[in-house]
Parts: sequence; C-alpha cells; structure tokens
Amino acid sequence: MNKIALLLLTLITVSCRLNTTETKSLMKSNEELREIYKADQADRQSGNIDWLLVSKRDKQRKERVYELLDSNLVRTAEDYANAAMIFQHGGDTIASGMAVKLMRKAVELDSSRSKWLLAAAIDRDLMRRGKPQIYGTQYRKMSADEPWELYELDSTKIRDEERREYGVETLVEQSEKLRIMNKKKLNELLELRKSTDDIIKFVKSADLQNSEFNLSERGINSFGYQLMGEGKNEDALKIFKLNTELYSDGFNTYDSYGECLVKLGKTKEGIVAYKKSLELNPNNDNAKKVLEEIEE
Repeated sequence: MNKIALLLLTLITVSCRLNTTETKSLMKSNEELREIYKADQADRQSGNIDWLLVSKRDKQRKERVYELLDSNLVRTAEDYANAAMIFQHGGDTIASGMAVKLMRKAVELDSSRSKWLLAAAIDRDLMRRGKPQIYGTQYRKMSADEPWELYELDSTKIRDEERREYGVETLVEQSEKLRIMNKKKLNELLELRKSTDDIIKFVKSADLQNSEFNLSERGINSFGYQLMGEGKNEDALKIFKLNTELYSDGFNTYDSYGECLVKLGKTKEGIVAYKKSLELNPNNDNAKKVLEEIEE
C-alpha cells in the first residue's frame, strides 16, 4: 500500500471514530422512556399502594419497553438504565435477566454511572432463580411483625473490594445496616400524635447512634418520603432539610431535599441542593438527569 493510500485510510478511520463519538454525545435520551420510568417510580411512592393496579401498569410498561427495544429506540446509557428499572420490577426470571442485561449495557455506555443498580439487578435475578445473592443488596421481611433479614448471601463469590467498587456495603457494614433497619421507625411517633416539629426536636436532642429509633441518614430520608407520599410536602421538606443538617456529607440527603424543593415549586433552591449533591458525589446520575431536565 502506498503512502497516499495509507494516509487516506487513516484519515477515514479517524473521521469515522470522531463521527461515532460525536453522534453518541449528541444523541438524546428517549423522552417517552424517561416518562415511563417516572410513572414506575411514582406508583411506588404513593402513601397507600394498590399492588393489583400497579402490577397491571407494570405489565403495560414492560410491554411498551419491549416495543421500544425492538424499534431501536433505546440507545443512550440513560435509556438502558430506565428500561432496566422497568424490568427490575417484573415478577419472573425473564424480566430479572433483562434487567441485568440492560443495566450492564448502561454501565458499558457510561462508565461514570453508579454500579449499585447493576449489583442490585444481579442479586435480584439470583434471588428470583432461587440462588443466593452475591453482593448483598436484597433484604426481606417475611411478615409485618417479623424483623428484616438479609436474603441468603454467598459471601465467597466476590470480595469486599468489589462490593465497594459497586457502591455496596461490606459484609460488616451490611450487619450494621440490618441492625439499624430493625429499629423503631419515626412514623411511629406520628401514631402517638406527635407533630413534625415535635419529631424534629426529638431527633435533634437524641443520640443518633444509640436511639431506639432509626435515626440514620437512610431512616430519616425514608420518613421524609413517607410524608411526601401522604401529600405532606411541607412537612417532608422540614425532614429533608433536617437530614442535610445532621448528615451534611451525605449526597443523597441533598438529592432528596432538592427533589422536594422542586416539587413545591422552589426550583432555584432545588437546583442549589442538587448541585450540592453532585459536588459530594459527581457520579450521582439522578441529580445529573434532573438538572438536565430543568435546563431543558
């Protein structure tokens, strides 16, 4: 091959690579799929969930995502992640297997994405197949009166280093998490006719680590979402704000605070909260996505 031909071949190859990269960067996520994902999450955040109705909607969402996949309309990392979340809520091994496949593709397309959802998809798929999980993301409760337990775990398959890489707690941390999960919940104080302000005073004066109530970052956050699910958004905002004060280095506290602010129409303050979340965790895909949507 002469030098001119070789030069032309090199230029063509470089051009193709640049065009491919440019195309990927300019490719927009599927808006319909984004809305399907939002509806999926909304169904699971309401106060009183009608699971028969949700199951029917889940089936319809899954069928539509299959159609989008067949039409090559699932293309970006966000698309694959959103599609995976729909299949994650399927009730069989076909759905759980699809969730793993799609979430793995999302991570391949965007290596900056959090891998926790991939670990959770893998664990849930193993659980659906009657096998032990390997990361330790799946907890279950056999009945309302029973304590939470970690679903059967094969701790020999992977090491704690890989768990950390995937954003999953180590084996020791999982034991501590389980202990905290089985503490009393803050909503029990509501049942004792305590107001949100009363609960905030109680939390501020309590020993966060040794209280009989779950006053962890996750526990307080869950209480905030319960209030949101009941339509008590102003009260929820107070709880989320409290969580940012108690756990100021927790990126998820600011993410939830931002979500509630935006829901209440306080968009500018919400943007500040989401940006703080991203500052604490640059890989927070949810904050990135919400900020992009606000800008659009």
